[in-house]
Amino acid sequence: MGKKFKNKDLAAKLGVSGTLVSLVLNSKADQHGIRKDTQERVLALARQMGYFNSGAEKTEVSPAEEKPGIIGMIVPSSGDHFVYGITPYLQKSFASIGVGFSIITKDSNDQRFERMAGAFRKFFSGIVLVGTAADDTTVRALRSSDYPFVLLENCPSNLRLNTVCSDNASGAMLIANHIRDLGYKNIAILTDGRMAAADNPVIFELEHALSLLPMVNKPKIVEINLFNGDILYDNIALDEILRPPFRTEIILTLHSGPVYPLLTFLNHKKLRVPHDVAIISMEEGPGFDLLSSPVTCLRKPLPAMASKVANILWSEIKNSGRGKFKRQVNLAPELVVRSSCGSFVTS
Repeated sequence: MGKKFKNKDLAAKLGVSGTLVSLVLNSKADQHGIRKDTQERVLALARQMGYFNSGAEKTEVSPAEEKPGIIGMIVPSSGDHFVYGITPYLQKSFASIGVGFSIITKDSNDQRFERMAGAFRKFFSGIVLVGTAADDTTVRALRSSDYPFVLLENCPSNLRLNTVCSDNASGAMLIANHIRDLGYKNIAILTDGRMAAADNPVIFELEHALSLLPMVNKPKIVEINLFNGDILYDNIALDEILRPPFRTEIILTLHSGPVYPLLTFLNHKKLRVPHDVAIISMEEGPGFDLLSSPVTCLRKPLPAMASKVANILWSEIKNSGRGKFKRQVNLAPELVVRSSCGSFVTS
């Protein structure tokens, strides 16, 4: 690699030894027990100082198809708010490495996608798979060919893979503690029927966190199906939890999408938020702070997630997709408190 400075220059800026810097830049840090956060500090500053700008030396064997110089991100839906939110940060993170960035929407009904997975190497140096785009067939195809990839917001329990996710357990505990402070007892967890299976791990974490609270009843799980993005006004499942004997006091939505039709549904039923029923969302949605009842939600650490994805994927590309260590990174979200949960604190 063409260096514009010596290792000791980088070491001096970071306050570490030149030997440590050399081990990190030559992919030997894991063998010598150097901490991951220290490795990332070294790599991040090296990129800023132009260490990787001049490309690989001619004598080096290319670990992947580097000519495209593009990272691909496969998403289940282009309308996903999380994808919109994290994309600018991913573009910035990959630009710091010197590669481009492109997004592909995966159509689950298009059988041609399976054949495309085998051809990714011709177009992309590495792949980011978001959410349900990381299905078993795609993941196994990429693993079998030692293709560099990272899973974002998907952490399979049966496979050891590189993953970056928001910490569901931490988020569930933040919400549970806030509910405890507000004094709610009857809680409903609202999930979209199309994503019910994928939501099971989040539901488990919420149920566990809530079970630790005294004087709180076991939450009701309500699965709804949205019709053209709306909730039917005669939705039996919702009606049952909004009247005795359960009479829910607060609804937790696992995704931001159902929040908007839920507010319309409650308005049609003449129920006020938060006076008659409160709302908290497990993810942030566009305009949550501008609604008539601004919505309390968990905010994912998008800049930190993007940085972790870029660092892990860069390491995988450098090691031809055969990195010895696979990393599972979980980053804690932030609870943004607004008036929809019954608190008078707004952001």
